[in-house]
Amino acid sequence: MLVRTSSPSAREQHVTHPEPPVEHLDVLVVGAGISGIGAGRYLKTSHPAKTFAILEARGASGGTWDLFRYPGIRSDSDLHTFGYEFKPWRDEESIASAPRILNYLREAIAENDLEPHIRFHHELAGAEWSTEQARWLVDVKNPQTGEHHQLSANWIFSAGGYYRYDEGYTPHFEGRERFTGPIIHPQHWPEDLDHTGKRVLVIGSGATAVTLVPAMADEAAHVTMLQRTPTYIMPVPKKDALANLAGRLFGPDRGYAIARRKNILQQRFIWSFCQRFPKAARKLIRFINAKALPAGYPVDTHFNPPYDPWDQRLCAVPDGDLFKAIRRGHASVVTDHVETFTERGVRLRSGEELEADVIITATGLYVQPFGGVPLVVDGERVNLPDTVAYKGMMLSGVPNFAFAIGYTNSSWTLKIGLLCEHFCRLLSHMDHYGLDICRPEPSDPAMPKRPFLDFGAGYIQRAVDQLPKQGDRMPWLTSLSYHSDVTLLRSESVADPELRFSRAAARSVVAR
Repeated sequence: MLVRTSSPSAREQHVTHPEPPVEHLDVLVVGAGISGIGAGRYLKTSHPAKTFAILEARGASGGTWDLFRYPGIRSDSDLHTFGYEFKPWRDEESIASAPRILNYLREAIAENDLEPHIRFHHELAGAEWSTEQARWLVDVKNPQTGEHHQLSANWIFSAGGYYRYDEGYTPHFEGRERFTGPIIHPQHWPEDLDHTGKRVLVIGSGATAVTLVPAMADEAAHVTMLQRTPTYIMPVPKKDALANLAGRLFGPDRGYAIARRKNILQQRFIWSFCQRFPKAARKLIRFINAKALPAGYPVDTHFNPPYDPWDQRLCAVPDGDLFKAIRRGHASVVTDHVETFTERGVRLRSGEELEADVIITATGLYVQPFGGVPLVVDGERVNLPDTVAYKGMMLSGVPNFAFAIGYTNSSWTLKIGLLCEHFCRLLSHMDHYGLDICRPEPSDPAMPKRPFLDFGAGYIQRAVDQLPKQGDRMPWLTSLSYHSDVTLLRSESVADPELRFSRAAARSVVAR
């Protein structure tokens, strides 16, 4: 018997295989720098049953302290307050170099077993919130391969800071292409740069510039810091004698707690004094500068900013290293404007030409909130300038999204710790009442608003129109006071009339 076998049908030939399920996490932390590592530790301690991952676009942890490699890079805050409250800083130097800080951060990762939670080469490319499902669907990109995949999460905790990691800010300089030597931005420092015996010109006057100048001065023929506007610069001891004494007398844990409290009070006093008595603060800083500089040095030309102390951040120089380099004749400061680059260096508005073999543009950062990730809520793109920051950690109208931005007038990490604690308490509150969604909403839509980062620094002012706003009252006012935030973020209830909680199924507002 002849049996006819039929060929497969078109449907059978094109079998559709189901897509693999999207991995779901309770919390997605973005960034494995000092903020993201802290967030991971607080989550693991306060919510051990929750699933979370820390996405890191680069191939290494440490954030800023692994990215920047320029000579002398160090903290400009003491590590007793810049370090974590849960992990004592045991080094004798409280103003520490980047390698020491990086080692400290990676110790925190190891001690809290966070390595399995960190996913390297995972860049958050987009996030869409669904109120119906009460979760974020995020697009994750591998920067090396360009491949994309998706994750979902109940919460996103943005811990990547506020500047672009892939590009530093350099203003337009006329004639830049004419200069025959290397022009370097500190954010992209070449490993093979040899400045020995060379004339180095550093353009800028902020924390990066005042770090680079003394760090390069001993090997270079001469280092010149060219600034358009002076900055307040204060010498601080590299080693905190009282903190080290407390550690020896009371042990590392209690000694660290004492030093931390002492330095918090000290920072608060200095900032408050500058705010209340700006003229006296200006005179005091000038006196200290004049004493550290050579006799007859033109202090008022190069170290007399046109603004009051702490209208912008004060620059700290450990053991007065910048002043020592000037006194030795290894470094100098010029206050003028760049007219044009030349083949041999830079010609100034005054007509003077500064010759150089290497030019470093220490001209700042590009501010980029939340890594530039587009946020979409129920199909509508979030326009950040239309949002208002709630307690400096959430955005009006954006559910289940938190972020970590530290202090501008004190150690960054002081605020990060409080924000992480508050975030974990918020998760506990929602778990206790069976809530799925948390959305900040101002009760007064007409509330007056102003910039979220109300700070005079150039890198902030260039991006102020791209940032969220803050209100004129709590909880929409961004606090700059650690002591106020201890009450607001650590002590007060997370339940708030300006927070709207709901459950995914009913999506009904629950007042607690």
